[in-house]
Amino acid sequence: MLGLRSSRRHERRRARAIRALFIRHGAERTPEGRSLQLLLDVVSPAQRAQFAGKGYFEVIGGDTGTQYRIYAGASTNVCEIDEKGRPTCGLCFMPRGNLPIGDVMLSQKIALECCEKPALKVARRFTPTGFMFRRSRLLG
Repeated sequence: MLGLRSSRRHERRRARAIRALFIRHGAERTPEGRSLQLLLDVVSPAQRAQFAGKGYFEVIGGDTGTQYRIYAGASTNVCEIDEKGRPTCGLCFMPRGNLPIGDVMLSQKIALECCEKPALKVARRFTPTGFMFRRSRLLG
């Protein structure tokens, strides 16, 4: 019985987080809202749930099989993670132009999955800290 309540509460929290995300970015009527909707339409169901619950989603590099975590944001939001799920190396790369956050995150996902080595070549590396990747960054 307690497990069911906890699960329902978790689902309600997740739904509230997704709703807040779209409200904060103007739902589907703004470029920001449309870009986030496109991102959620393209990622897998597991990635969508991970993004809604934790504020990031993970992808596997297409060339090396390395696991990466893409946090909500437009720059310094990608980390290489180890087998225990801890960030080991931060990466800063993004497409040219002034794009909405969802489009930037989607381009980072596609770059890591389809052309990982060229993406890593242009990426600037940094040492990740827990402060940089707090969930409040975008999802409040």
